[in-house]
Amino acid sequence: MAVPGALRRQPSNRGLVSHCTHHHVVVFLLTFFSYSLLHASRKAFSNVKVSISSQWTPFPQNSTAPELQPYELWNSSHLFQNAEEATLFLGTLDTIFLFSYAVGLFVSGIVGDRLNLRWVLSFGMCSSALVVFSFGTLTEWLHFYNKWFYCCLWVVNGLLQSTGWPCVVAVMGNWFGKAGRGFVFGLWSACASVGNILGAFLASCVLKYGYEYAFLVTASVQFAGGVIVFFGLLTSPKEVGLPELGADEDEASVEEDANRPLMGSDDVDDDDQNYSIQATDNDNQPEAIGFFQACCLPGVVLYSLAYACLKLVNYSFFFWLPFYLSSNFGWKEAEADQLSIWYDVGGIIGGTIQGLISDVLQKRAPVLALSLLFAVGSLFGYSRSPNSKPINAVIMTITGFFIGGPSNMISSAISADLGRQDLVKGSSEALATVTGIVDGTGSIGAAVGQYLVSLIQNLGWMWVFYFFILM
Repeated sequence: MAVPGALRRQPSNRGLVSHCTHHHVVVFLLTFFSYSLLHASRKAFSNVKVSISSQWTPFPQNSTAPELQPYELWNSSHLFQNAEEATLFLGTLDTIFLFSYAVGLFVSGIVGDRLNLRWVLSFGMCSSALVVFSFGTLTEWLHFYNKWFYCCLWVVNGLLQSTGWPCVVAVMGNWFGKAGRGFVFGLWSACASVGNILGAFLASCVLKYGYEYAFLVTASVQFAGGVIVFFGLLTSPKEVGLPELGADEDEASVEEDANRPLMGSDDVDDDDQNYSIQATDNDNQPEAIGFFQACCLPGVVLYSLAYACLKLVNYSFFFWLPFYLSSNFGWKEAEADQLSIWYDVGGIIGGTIQGLISDVLQKRAPVLALSLLFAVGSLFGYSRSPNSKPINAVIMTITGFFIGGPSNMISSAISADLGRQDLVKGSSEALATVTGIVDGTGSIGAAVGQYLVSLIQNLGWMWVFYFFILM
């Protein structure tokens, strides 16, 4: 007689707890904070856009210029004639970053499935930190302002930062199986939102000394994090003598059923439900799946296209929310930076709760669809938020819950489901590649969106929100 689904899931949860060691905790924290630091450096740029725009426009628009440097020097080095041109260029930089980030994701996912994940991740973190320091701090200290130089640095930064997400998702997939994946990955995927909060906090603390110090602090912390990851991260349980996922043959059949990937079919063999994504045993290591093979896996293209629309909206809030609050309500930049944190708080809560619900239902898509339906209403409500910080913060949190939550689920738990389907059991080196495809496609949509936002906002911010609702 078949065991009811609710009863079958309970042993799975106990199995998850019983197999959790201190190595799992360390891996969870290291991957969590490594990607948080990458996001913190991105958030620093979005949170100082007003200061950068002022620095790149001539006197009298830039009222602080005479205090910072001689007028003659400033007048010979400004980049734009007015704030509108500077804002458009900032949107162009966002687009350049996201396009290069998207291209890098497609490549780094493949590289991550073929090289040591720890090396790739630490290299990306440290190298990106140096580029961020050069972009925001070194150029300001040297009073060197050049549009083409900024563009080149941001292309390189996008390529280097793209090594982060496929690597950390693959490492998490090696250590944590299907049991409770929606909740574990939902909680863990809050790393991006925590990084946004950390970046906003660091930027607001040092912004009074100059925007270059926001880049200096975040780049320094990120570089230190890359060093810690290089010496401390374990990419697979086998590195410390623990069994790979699915190696324990003595588990009850009820737990084996719960460990079957969500995206797989029901009529599969009972053995080897949880298999390693990146085995370290070279003798038995399967071949990495090809790029086009990964694209042909069921659900990969559809979720990638859906994520492109969703990430467009999510990253528009990420890049433009502090700027919107400052320009639309006239709030100080530091205050707008601190208030924008509530959007990320909503994303953290949303990703965790919605991941847990999807575990209980054993279905992801209905949870996503319902959340995005409520997101339309929350966007419409936020577009009409009054000039009140408490009310704005509440509606912002609700909006983050219904937009950031689904975004976190698709980029983490669902990517893990897609990368561990039954079709890739014979070639299990797939998760970093699939994650790169999903996140890369999403980044292309986000890249196009950032440039469109910089154009549409000239018509009024209401049109920007209508655009978000359409997406």
